[in-house]
Amino acid sequence: MPLQPRTLILFDYDWDALGHAHAAQAQGLALDRSGFDLFTFPSNARLAWFDMGRYVETLVQRARLRGWQAVASHHEQFGALAAALLAERMGWPGTPVNAILACQHKLYARQVLQRVAPEANVPFELLDAEYGAPIPSGLDYPRFVKPVKAAFSVLARRVDNHAELHRHTRFGAWELWVIRRLVEPFERMVRERLGADVPSAHRMLLEAPVQAEQFNLDGYVFNGETKAIGVVDAIMYPGTQAFMRHQLPTRLAPAVQARALDVARRFLAAVGFTHGLFNMEFFFDAATDRLTVIEFNPRMASQYSDLYQRVLGVDLHAMGLALAHGRDPAQLPRSAPTAGAAASFVYRAFDPAQRVHLPDAGQTRAFARAYPDALLFPYPKSAGSIARDHKWLGSYRYGITHLGGRDEADLRARCETASALLGWVAPYAEFSPSSIDPIPATAPSAPAVTVLQPSIHTASS
Repeated sequence: MPLQPRTLILFDYDWDALGHAHAAQAQGLALDRSGFDLFTFPSNARLAWFDMGRYVETLVQRARLRGWQAVASHHEQFGALAAALLAERMGWPGTPVNAILACQHKLYARQVLQRVAPEANVPFELLDAEYGAPIPSGLDYPRFVKPVKAAFSVLARRVDNHAELHRHTRFGAWELWVIRRLVEPFERMVRERLGADVPSAHRMLLEAPVQAEQFNLDGYVFNGETKAIGVVDAIMYPGTQAFMRHQLPTRLAPAVQARALDVARRFLAAVGFTHGLFNMEFFFDAATDRLTVIEFNPRMASQYSDLYQRVLGVDLHAMGLALAHGRDPAQLPRSAPTAGAAASFVYRAFDPAQRVHLPDAGQTRAFARAYPDALLFPYPKSAGSIARDHKWLGSYRYGITHLGGRDEADLRARCETASALLGWVAPYAEFSPSSIDPIPATAPSAPAVTVLQPSIHTASS
């Protein structure tokens, strides 16, 4: 008796675990999973011997035995590339491997963007120094520095002088080991696929800093057509580059959204991105009418899937599964929106000495009773992990909630009440204290709030 056709999901955590489970149930799909948690011991011990090529070969051997017919992953560090490699080997629909590499190698991507959409690029250069090596003199400041290959803003920050850049690029032996093991699987594929003349991914990239509002264009490519799904506003804590909340619907004008899509079409065509979901992060300065690309992510921004579901009735994870099976995502049914506005709220501490309170069982139950459709992600961490977050990210992200509201004002009021239940400060630091009266929430008889214990590696936040 033949095995039931199944879909393989790689590095399936946090938002992806929720989204894939829901989408698979709706589509009647059976899922298998493979991968490991990069930031939790003992799972992350596999970094010591992880080899991308061997991992994919193991999956190839298992594919026919398990009856897999498609593969999907929205995991930035390893999953998206591994899925592309496996799809290529098996002849399944997937994003071309070289397109994944071109997007994730941030220097290479800047070089491509300079050829096809220079008006949306920034001045950039490779920092001519290995990790821990002396910083060259004669550089212009300020600069925005980030790894050539990294994810989720790790080690990305503005530096205003030589001393700041020097301090930022000093690492302990353990930190260097982790960084190199995270980057090396990608580095090997770059050498093999893009060529030996492409600069090493074990480097830092310097860019001209930009001060403007940040947005995310989400879309997909199918049958050679690049289509937009929507735009999410990324709102920062004032004076920082740290996300405070991600919000729908966008305030960005339709004409600017169209310009962003045009830039995306040119770039994606240039790198051979012919199939799959993508996310384009960009700045827009209304005063100068300037649109500037931050980076292209050759995958879904998983954190946004729930927001699109609430406001537009669009299931990004269902779209990802459809694309994995070679089906047109435009043919998927939409559900009725449940909110006029929704946001992913990010709670952070910026002072390493600050004591962070995580909600106890009673607070979690109260939150669940008041907001049964909410998502709650607390982030308990050890003192060492918190210190590393402050060094690598500039803050400690201790919690995330997802909420919807009738409109933007209702969303804010609900967030302020929900945050108070958790003992947290609502992520609206760009405004003065709220003058909106909190809207009472009805308490259902059976709370259904989803509470997860995610780890840093899958969040866009």
